[in-house]
Amino acid sequence: MPQPDTPADPPCFNAPAGEIIGWHDGDVHRATGIPYARTRRFQPPERLARAEQPIDATQWSPASPQRPMQAFNRLLGVSTDAMAQQEDCTRLSICLPSRPATKARPVMVWIHGGSYIFGAGDLPIHDTKPLASEQDVVVVSITYRLGLFGFVGGASKGETGRRPANLGLLDMIAALDWIRDNIAAFSGDPDNVTLFGESAGGDAIAHLMAADGTKELFRRAIIQSAPLGITPGRRAMHTAMARAAENVGEHSSLEACLDTQRQVEKIGQRYLLGGLMPFGVQFGQAPLPPLDQRQSALEQRAPHCDLLIGHNADEAELFIPEAEALQGLFRLPVVGMWCRRALSRAITAGLYSRPAERFAQQHAAAGGHAWHYRLDWGSKRAARGACHSIDLPLLFAGWAQWQHAGIIEGMNKQELENSSRQLRALWARFAREGTLEAHGTIESVLEWHRVTKR
Repeated sequence: MPQPDTPADPPCFNAPAGEIIGWHDGDVHRATGIPYARTRRFQPPERLARAEQPIDATQWSPASPQRPMQAFNRLLGVSTDAMAQQEDCTRLSICLPSRPATKARPVMVWIHGGSYIFGAGDLPIHDTKPLASEQDVVVVSITYRLGLFGFVGGASKGETGRRPANLGLLDMIAALDWIRDNIAAFSGDPDNVTLFGESAGGDAIAHLMAADGTKELFRRAIIQSAPLGITPGRRAMHTAMARAAENVGEHSSLEACLDTQRQVEKIGQRYLLGGLMPFGVQFGQAPLPPLDQRQSALEQRAPHCDLLIGHNADEAELFIPEAEALQGLFRLPVVGMWCRRALSRAITAGLYSRPAERFAQQHAAAGGHAWHYRLDWGSKRAARGACHSIDLPLLFAGWAQWQHAGIIEGMNKQELENSSRQLRALWARFAREGTLEAHGTIESVLEWHRVTKR
């Protein structure tokens, strides 16, 4: 990632949160690592008062504490080891064109993925500069609490004294509150905010659409490769995980918390489908309604939120080669390759494509505007096809950051640059206008269609 220079005239933004000192980066201005809430371990975020002194927004947001994920570091070509990590991670970073705005710009808020246990808003591969500068939008990247710090807790019926659940989701809402109140100082339009997120980030957006107090915080949603197929039937798993996490408290060392997180994760993995991503949101815990009221909450929100949702053609190809226990089966003559392909298709359909289509159909049936897409970039060309996360190189950073990522092995610089510019333009157009054609295609990249009431 680029590092801030120290010019005599850094960009200054006079916002309700206080005077914010940013930095120049070529044809964009940045304001990075801005605190949006105060947090205490295992407690909900607290609103910040206006800063009395200028806010130095020239450092990248730290990542939430996490263990290295070596396989995904290799596949994504990046590691959070190189980033600062701290529990006080509730920060956001803003990127906007340095040229004067002729009118308030659309705001695109990025919510990173990572199974709710790894990643960060300011990972180098998430550099939002191309999106902001090309498309004349303001892009905000949120970092939020993960794993044991953000997605474990909750009380069963009749229990008291348990830690609150959904802290990471509450962090996101606190960030959206901050954006609503302050983004106009950065040339952004607080009435035209689009959330976009991939994997767990997309999953979080789907749940923010049902959460209390979010109706006025965003107008549009782009949900990318969200594993919506694992949403139901997770209560027993979350209860077991919360109980296992009780051996660490507010005074426990960070190391002890991360060790416990691994133990808690193993407990969650015993539960078949939910165990694929054990950390996550909990229904019936603030700010989410009970699971049996989720659909009603989404239906109430649908007319007020334009939706673009979809999946990659070969989602499961990111994970299947990493499943060591299955490799012997896959190596069997004839039947092995058939089993591999069948499993890949089944996982992609069951966790991603069918639930996304159903979510879009329900949104449209409730009076919302919805489009569904399928991303094919890399299918039958990249080493893992159009696998999970392959949409990220098309939206962020560029060849310099992505060239060593395993997921784009087999693709070249020209293919990435040509396709990424087209996809960024489509995402930004949806953010700006909230509508797309009834049917459309970016050749060899993506196709979409309008979802209508049945």
